[in-house]
Amino acid sequence: MHKPPPSPEADDTAIARAWWKEAVVYQVYPRSFADSDGDGVGDLAGITAHLDHIADLGVDVIWLSPHYQSPFVDNGYDISDYRAVSPLFGTMKDFDTLLAQVKARGMKLIIDLVVNHTSDQHAWFADARKSRTAEKRDFYIWRDGTPDAPPNDWQSFFSTPAWTWDDATQAWYLHLFAREQPDLNWDNPAVREEVYDIMRFWLDKGVDGFRMDVIPFISKPADLPENDKALPWEQFYAEGPKLHEYLKEMRQEVLDHYDCMTVGEGNGLSVEQMGRMVDARRGELDTIFQFDVINFLWGREQPRTWTLPEFKRVLRDQSVSVRPHGWNTVFLSNHDTPRALNRYGDPDPAWRQASAKVLHTLILTQPGTPYIYQGDELGMSNYPFTALDQFDDIAVRQGWAKRQAAGETDPSAYLAELNIVSRDHTRTPMQWDDGPNAGFTQSGVTPWLPVHPDHATINAKAAWADPQSACHAIAKLTQLRRDTPSMVYGDYTDLAPDHPELLIYRRWLAKENEGALVALNFSRKTLTWELPKSIHIQGVAYRTDNRANVDGGKIKLGGWSGIVLAL
Repeated sequence: MHKPPPSPEADDTAIARAWWKEAVVYQVYPRSFADSDGDGVGDLAGITAHLDHIADLGVDVIWLSPHYQSPFVDNGYDISDYRAVSPLFGTMKDFDTLLAQVKARGMKLIIDLVVNHTSDQHAWFADARKSRTAEKRDFYIWRDGTPDAPPNDWQSFFSTPAWTWDDATQAWYLHLFAREQPDLNWDNPAVREEVYDIMRFWLDKGVDGFRMDVIPFISKPADLPENDKALPWEQFYAEGPKLHEYLKEMRQEVLDHYDCMTVGEGNGLSVEQMGRMVDARRGELDTIFQFDVINFLWGREQPRTWTLPEFKRVLRDQSVSVRPHGWNTVFLSNHDTPRALNRYGDPDPAWRQASAKVLHTLILTQPGTPYIYQGDELGMSNYPFTALDQFDDIAVRQGWAKRQAAGETDPSAYLAELNIVSRDHTRTPMQWDDGPNAGFTQSGVTPWLPVHPDHATINAKAAWADPQSACHAIAKLTQLRRDTPSMVYGDYTDLAPDHPELLIYRRWLAKENEGALVALNFSRKTLTWELPKSIHIQGVAYRTDNRANVDGGKIKLGGWSGIVLAL
């Protein structure tokens, strides 16, 4: 598993090549992918049984969301044992089988590394709260005080203060998430060495890297200053004073010894901060999820009306902010967002597949490593929740408790908001066929979240049977990306930045004298765009359907259609 000798350093005009830059990644949320044992919850054996679906999309890497031992207060992001598989998902033997079968299909596997915090059920925290002199006391962040006066005004991401009083030791502990997720003290070298040892354990087992959960939050300022709402909380917590020092140490101690990839969850980071974390000359992370592509859709907390030119500016800024020494990611949804189709596409049945193909054409032709979230390839959409008790997310429960404390009694407004913004929309079960429970689990079993009622028509079996589905489109696009170096390493130029409905850009790789023009229609209208005389077309490399054409120096796109032209 040791890393081969590094390639020569790229100069200021060249981009160093790497397998993880050329890869397409597919995220699996194990709880919702496939249930093999009839308990209503997805598991590792269920994933293994459906690996051909992922491989047939042309995917190179699977990102597996947390599979560890956990009380599941936050759906597995509260880990009680980093070296154990949750019995809910199976056994370590099941994990080993999954990993072997992934490799047998020529794919790689990366797993979540959740080390800003642990579960309060972790052995470290159990020891830490025994006494103020406990061996693991300094593994966490504690402050003295009184039960009625938290150390500062910090808030958690789950609508509560970020401090909980521990009565047994008469002190406060910090948690940026749920009270059951105490933050680790990364200033303690013993904590960092434990994390590095966990990483070695999984890398030696054969995994190919890590998606690092909320990694910008691991370093806290020593004085824990008041924020007083001067910045949004996620920005206030990101890029603490020793973050870069710790990431460099992680690379030197672990990552440089393996041929692996890292992708950080960069919530709260600006594009400039992202550039610092992924600059290869600094030796920190390989790539990162920078969330402007998600956050620009929102006001302070609520969704807002957005325009395509705004979206284009975000894409452009992300594409140029890290080059030539850094690398970007391209994604439109994950387990913490609503469905991409509802946010960027058109979930109307008449336009669903067409817009899903446009969105995946975008993902697979932008600069950066593309990520596809499970179910998006089918055109899955937001679930029509009708009651608060249908949700499983801790953020929903605590959000409603906060509103009730403020005097709200009617949940209808909150429910309407959740039907737009809840992250449970991307956690509903994967739709495999038109049978009971969409083939996710056995007939007669109640799945952990409800199955979308549209599974009779929106499912994997139907998608693969339809040559015009988004699944087939993705398979063609992943092959096109593999065959077209400019799709990976080429520069990016927005050719119509102010057009309100068309997204048109050029990818060009001067070294290969090769490139492509991508034109996408984000509306239901048929639109045309005149090609500049300076652009010379060699032919059509891909089109979403036959409504996308080039004729007489003009591109003509039917509603929600797209075309890729070889240059």
